[in-house]
Order: sequence, then C-alpha cells, then structure tokens
Amino acid sequence: MRILHTADWHLGKTLEGRSRFQEHEAFFDELEQIVRDEKIDVLLMAGDVFDTVNPPAAAEQLFYENISLLTEKYKLPMIIIAGNHDHPDRLTAAKRMAKNQGVRLLGYPGIQPQTIPVKDEILELAALPYPSESRLKGWFHEVPEETSLRDAYNKKIKYLFTEMTKNFSKDAVSVAMSHLFVAGGSTSDSERPIEVGGAYTIHPDTLPSVQYTALGHLHRPQEINGNHRIRYSGSPLAFSFSEAGYTKSVTIVDVAPHEEPNVTEIPLSCGRPLVRWIAKEGLNQVKKWLAEGKDDNAWVDIEVHVEDTPSIEDIHMIRQAHEGIVHIRPVFIGEEEDNSEEIKRAHMPIDQLFQKFYEIQTGGAKADESLVRLFMDIVDKEGHAGASDRINHERPS
Repeated sequence: MRILHTADWHLGKTLEGRSRFQEHEAFFDELEQIVRDEKIDVLLMAGDVFDTVNPPAAAEQLFYENISLLTEKYKLPMIIIAGNHDHPDRLTAAKRMAKNQGVRLLGYPGIQPQTIPVKDEILELAALPYPSESRLKGWFHEVPEETSLRDAYNKKIKYLFTEMTKNFSKDAVSVAMSHLFVAGGSTSDSERPIEVGGAYTIHPDTLPSVQYTALGHLHRPQEINGNHRIRYSGSPLAFSFSEAGYTKSVTIVDVAPHEEPNVTEIPLSCGRPLVRWIAKEGLNQVKKWLAEGKDDNAWVDIEVHVEDTPSIEDIHMIRQAHEGIVHIRPVFIGEEEDNSEEIKRAHMPIDQLFQKFYEIQTGGAKADESLVRLFMDIVDKEGHAGASDRINHERPS
C-alpha cells in the first residue's frame, strides 16, 4: 500500500499578522495532485491541523472542505490526530460524521489501535494524539517523586504504544503515528519550546517496533538518527525565518506486510519562501535589490547595516516596494552586539529555563522534582504559548 504522511498544517497561522490562507489553499491543491498522481491509498496526518485551539472559521472551512473532497473524490481513508496546537474536543467534534466518509479524527491519547482496510490489505495503526501530561491524566496515577520527569514520561508513552501494538497481526502492515519530540530531531523557531526538549523528550527506544513511525511536531522533514523508518514529514509551509532555505515536502511510504518500507520525499512548491537579506552595504544595497525584483514572491527579513537610524521615509519606501517584507532590523556599524545569551535562552527547554529562573530568584536554591513537575503541569493546563517568554521577560539580565 501507498501511505502519504503529512503533519503540521497549522491552518489559520499568520506571519507577523500576514495571512497565509492563500498558501494553505495552494497546499491543498498540491496535496490533491499528489494523491491523484501518486495513487495514494491512505493518508496519515500527524497533528497540528490548526495553529490555535480556537481557529478562525475560514481555517476550519478550508479543512473540512478539503478532507471531504479528498475522501469523496478518491475514496481515500484518512487518520488525523490532534497535535499540541489543536483542541482535542474541537478537532473531534464532527468525528461521527467524518467517520462516515472514511476520516478518523482522534483527539486524546488512548490504547485502542486503528484497523483500516486498504484494498486487499490491512493497516494496523498505533495512533497516539499529542500526549501532554494533562491529556494523559485519565490513564495514569501520579508517578513516585523519585522518578525523574523524563523517565516517567517515557514509561507512559511506551506503555501506550505497547498496549496498542501487542495484538498486531504479522500479516498486516504495522505503523505508528504520534505528535511529540523524539531525541535526535532538529528543531526550528516555530515549534513551542515545551515540546522540543527537557521533560517531554522521547527516547527513540520508547517508540514501538513497527514498519514505519509517522511523526509530527518538528517542521523540518527529517529522519531520526538516520533511521528512515522513523520520520517527521515536516510542515507544508515555512513558519519562521529559521526555516529559510529548507525544502518543504510530504512523505510517501510504500510498504507491504513483512517487508522493509520504501520511503520517498515529495517536495512541495505551494508556500512562499522565507528569506533573509543581510545588507552589509547599507540602505543603498537594499534599494538595489528591490529595483532588481529580488525575491519578489518571498517573505523577507532584512538586516541592514547602518551608521544612523533609518528615516521613516526610507522604511516606508522599502515596505511599499515589496509587500512581502516582514522585518527591517538595523544593525549599527561599530556597535558590539552580543545576543548569544539571549539566543541560548530562547532555545532552552522550558523545564530547564524554569530551574534557572528559580535559582536566580532564590539566590541559588535548586528547584526539586515536585516543584518542576507542578510548574510543568500548570503550564500545560493554561496553554504552552508564551510560557517561556514570560520567564525570559521576568528573569533578571
């Protein structure tokens, strides 16, 4: 069978207030073309359908219209799980109606595997929606205090996968799917820090022994530790300038029972590229690039080296000349700017960030496991976005 693996659509996401709606429309057009041309048998979407738990109506309409088109036109079974950006209940509100069209919407972690007939074969799928601590509470009691956060979390995930896969048939295609951070993955600025390190990091050995594992959360297409059987498909669009220069794609997996999967990356062309301009020769260099029509279909981040603050007229002229310019950041010549500590802090896992914050605030005291656990639980309940920003802003420099 031919499986299409995709993830991290983030419908409704903007770039500094600029709409990406047309790019997402183009993505679904390209996705349909791939389904048709590559004769896809089943589609796996590994979480983060939407960018927020309360997505705009236009994003929801885009989602439902396009999954309906794909299932009706191509009789394509689809399994879609919630990511950390999705509200599990909202995503699955239409699950009964969707199931009648061959679409399975899964919101919360559980131990029930999915069995999907695909032509003359059977796909057995261990699908684990984003397993935050709060979404796992229905399955586990509190772990002993002496157990580290990371070890306890890994044990929980391993248990769920073990339960789902223990009765898999040897004559079926076996696949796992989840939305989480596996150690060895390469991150970008557009993933939330609570999932890209620290307590919620999964060791590759925690994943089940199946023919292929379809992952979501990291936005760069990548294998884990060179293993083509464990893969992030990446996002269809670039969502931060740290993804500049990376080709976006979906993944196709050709697999039959008892056989090694053949994994192919299919590049996408639907999104506007995100590019960085570094104008070391000043504003005149920027004006020259604009006159040449450089990157006229891209979103652009400009770093311009200047001696004096650019005038309002210059800034206005630059923005008028290219509607895709997102940032204009002056760097003043001769000014030593050391942002290394700030950059390091921005990429630090949130549990480690909290421990450093606590140490500074208390004059050197160490936060114990129970306090870190409580903090992580509070952050998870109230929503991850902005948590690390609040600590960074409150932390003394």
